[in-house]
Amino acid sequence: MTLLCSLAAIALRLNHTHLPPIEGLLVYGGAVLSAAFILAWAAEALQVDIAKGLAMAVLAFIAVLPEYAVDLYFASMAAKKPEYAQYAAANMTGSNRLLIGVGWSVVALCSVYAALRKRAPGEAKEPSPGVSLNDGYGIDLTILCLATLWSLTMPLFEHIALWNGAGLLILFGFYVWRVSGGADSEPELTGVASEIGALPKVRRRSTVALLLAIAAGTLLAAAEPFAESLIGAGEHLGVDRFLLVQWLAPLASEAPELLVATIFALHGHGSAGIGALLSSKVNQWTLLVGTLPMAYSLALGKPGALPLDPRQVEELVLTSSQSLLGVGVLLNGRLEAWEAVVLLLLFLVQLPFPQANVRYGLSLLYVLLAILLFIRYARYVPQHLRLTFRKDADSKE
Repeated sequence: MTLLCSLAAIALRLNHTHLPPIEGLLVYGGAVLSAAFILAWAAEALQVDIAKGLAMAVLAFIAVLPEYAVDLYFASMAAKKPEYAQYAAANMTGSNRLLIGVGWSVVALCSVYAALRKRAPGEAKEPSPGVSLNDGYGIDLTILCLATLWSLTMPLFEHIALWNGAGLLILFGFYVWRVSGGADSEPELTGVASEIGALPKVRRRSTVALLLAIAAGTLLAAAEPFAESLIGAGEHLGVDRFLLVQWLAPLASEAPELLVATIFALHGHGSAGIGALLSSKVNQWTLLVGTLPMAYSLALGKPGALPLDPRQVEELVLTSSQSLLGVGVLLNGRLEAWEAVVLLLLFLVQLPFPQANVRYGLSLLYVLLAILLFIRYARYVPQHLRLTFRKDADSKE
């Protein structure tokens, strides 16, 4: 069924078939969702053939490719239609806030539920329910913190300039270099990915390559009509187009990744689920945001900065503030149940209140909570810095 959705979208584009906005949203949105599932299966199976640390980074990158395809389309179109700049920012901020506000929270709470379900009657309760992260998470956390601090320059200057993007891409390159030396271990695969990973070497690699090719073809075919259908459907239904782009597109592209992480958590592997989503957050906050001004400049035909209007500025401030709190809650290597609940509630409370003063008020609350957590967990900061900037520290942590 997944492959049929992908192939149908490719066939429609090759035949130059035009669909009305609502039908296009369903067909091409389904194709993007299908491509995301295919990419998730292939990326997970890829862990069998490459080192664990690099596998997590590659897995996270491949899993968010649908998000990249849609967002880069909006950024490039903004060079011809300036109103598309808001959609690039909407898609980027929505996907990043969804990862922390929903993804991290749900995985942590599912881990707590799985642990309670497995606990024997009369067994002592865990003093602080939550989910612990795997070794090496300090690298992801440090890069995420640096990228978050760097991202604050964008709302300050009211644009995403090439130098903003260059700084984020440098951080991404450093991140990939650091995690590529992680120790090997047996990957934890589930469902279709487990079946692919169990194939003989040649068949496994051929299957992964074929799935990646199909998914790439689907994204090339579906990204543009899906993005345009989102805007057209908003006009047709009388719904705010900004909100449709901000939440519906990320939900379609990230659903498989969130689903896989949740399944891991329910099977007692919450650390793997949180690790994958943390790596995805690093990917999105560095590589995705970093490439937006480059896509815009290439389409413009000269160096340019992707403009941010007041609404996008407040959305970016809120997203950066949430990211800072995300770093704070993970400083001690655990996402506690109460912290997961706070992240989820703060995410949900912002949805019905689009007013600027509410956005900035929530941003201030995120920052204040982050400062309190940084003070509480300050003793963990030196070890994260050592792990990140000293290659020889890998074996000591």
